[in-house]
Amino acid sequence: MSSKKNVLIVLTSHDQMGNTGKPTGWYLPEFAHPYYELEPHAELTIASPKGGKAPLDPSSVEAFKGDEMASKFLAEKKELWENTHMLVKFLGKADQFDAIFYVGGHGPMFDLATDNTSIALAKEFYEKGKIVSAVCHGPAALVNVVLSNGEHLIHDQPVTGFTNDEEDAVQLSSVMPFMLETQMKANGGKFEKAGKPWESQVSVGRGGKLITGQNPASATPIGKEILIQLGVKA
Repeated sequence: MSSKKNVLIVLTSHDQMGNTGKPTGWYLPEFAHPYYELEPHAELTIASPKGGKAPLDPSSVEAFKGDEMASKFLAEKKELWENTHMLVKFLGKADQFDAIFYVGGHGPMFDLATDNTSIALAKEFYEKGKIVSAVCHGPAALVNVVLSNGEHLIHDQPVTGFTNDEEDAVQLSSVMPFMLETQMKANGGKFEKAGKPWESQVSVGRGGKLITGQNPASATPIGKEILIQLGVKA
């Protein structure tokens, strides 16, 4: 019997930046880096709201063309995001997994934040004692998750995500349906951030069952933290 853990990785299906006509999607290093941390220790299943091909943000390919790990992932792992499972298939199946992980990119702000299937799935995973994790804009998927006791998943928990300062810096605040940092605070999260924009920050709440990362720099560290909380690595 395999001793490997099972992790469900969720990508956005949304490919347009608001009404700008600019493409968006999931962000390359925020899938690539955690993938290479998790893959030796876990069976990884990839899903998205619509299934099929999940849109890769082309700006992330350009921004991280000098990143060896991202380039390797782009060259060798295309089938992972071109043939995703439909998210709805996994409702009621949290027991088959040890963790769920939401990849960032601006796409999740537009679909996963309000996707009823995703919200139900994150609730189910947490209430079954599984790890719920997300990086950068991925925590948008967790903002509206309300537990059976009526409390937000992030309520009174240390959490992080793409900050207002970082959103302002990339000049996309006006395009966003909401500001992630602002909304995480509004729904009770104890928002944490790195000392400076673009530095790494990983926050752990709910006794290790809620793990969030701030930005692309947090992609490798969150992969490592998920393994620690899974008991795979010290």
